[in-house]
Amino acid sequence: MYPVPTECPVCHDDLHVSQLVCRTCGAEIRGHFEMDRLSRLMPEQRYFVEVFLLCEGKLNCVQDELGISYPTVRNRLDEIIRALKRERDAATPPATPPIPHPPAPPMPPARAVDVAQHQEILDRLARQEISLEEALQLLEKI
Repeated sequence: MYPVPTECPVCHDDLHVSQLVCRTCGAEIRGHFEMDRLSRLMPEQRYFVEVFLLCEGKLNCVQDELGISYPTVRNRLDEIIRALKRERDAATPPATPPIPHPPAPPMPPARAVDVAQHQEILDRLARQEISLEEALQLLEKI
């Protein structure tokens, strides 16, 4: 089988998939389908990504596998990253600005007595002098 072309040979615009066929039963599906971003890379770029993944992202391994210099590996990787970002940015609708919310009303300052009472109840609970239920009841009363 031939690889899926991604670019029109006449005008060089992106090609879109309009038909899918099952190899086993011959069922056909027609419509307008988007190709994923990796499929829209040039064949050489897709091969580079395959080698990169098989090398577990180790650029020295990619260098050895492809027989190219480390700076060339880095440049090709950067080129693919830029291409994928362009595709992502073109597919992502502009973000709507967040709706401003009014500021929350200020909390009343904590009283030293409340903090001390809370701590005392928690300490008693930690020493197992009172049950959890008793601690909750005492805290609610404060």
